Amino acid sequence: MGKHRAVLWDMDGTLIDSEELHWIAWQETMAGQGHSITREQFLSSFGQRNDTIISGWLGATATPELIEKIGDAKEKRYRDLVRKVGISPLPGVAHWIQRLHDEQWLQAIASAAPRLNVEVVLDAISAAHCFQAIVSAEDVSKGKPDPEVYLTAAAKVGAPPARCVVVEDAPAGIEGARRAGMRSIGVNHTGRHLDADVVVPSLDLLQPDVFERLLRR
Repeated sequence: MGKHRAVLWDMDGTLIDSEELHWIAWQETMAGQGHSITREQFLSSFGQRNDTIISGWLGATATPELIEKIGDAKEKRYRDLVRKVGISPLPGVAHWIQRLHDEQWLQAIASAAPRLNVEVVLDAISAAHCFQAIVSAEDVSKGKPDPEVYLTAAAKVGAPPARCVVVEDAPAGIEGARRAGMRSIGVNHTGRHLDADVVVPSLDLLQPDVFERLLRR
């Protein structure tokens, strides 16, 4: 019974609050290009791919080569920051990852972040041993709300979509889960509306049997 059911986790904003480290990394990298960005510009870029973000900020001066160079530099700076200052799992995350692992749920990361970022974060929160698969930016061609990232993760761990629960903090992610035919738990830190099957402000407030209950629906 256990081995064909899975929990698919978004990473940024769901497992960890990485906003501050991404902000520092973007600020420093763009300043190195002689281009300053505001906090507002940074916040409105959330959830977009790096190539979209950088071309939006630089406009016509952004060649594909420059976009790639800036994106790579920013992600490397972000990983250095995670290693140097560390990052903590959000409330309830460590408990749930370990508990699901103990109860033999399959677990995967389904993230738009680069693979190296995911590996560095899982290492920093000591959770790598609980995950059977990572699906990252390199593995998919379409971002959320397209269901590709979830369907790929489900296939990697060998669980049918109907036996998967997605944990997400963004509307696009919840919509992607719905399109993939999966149940969803929305983590609503900010008070914005999430159209998930279960919504909590924080994962430490989840009911103990919530994952089993969602699959029984």
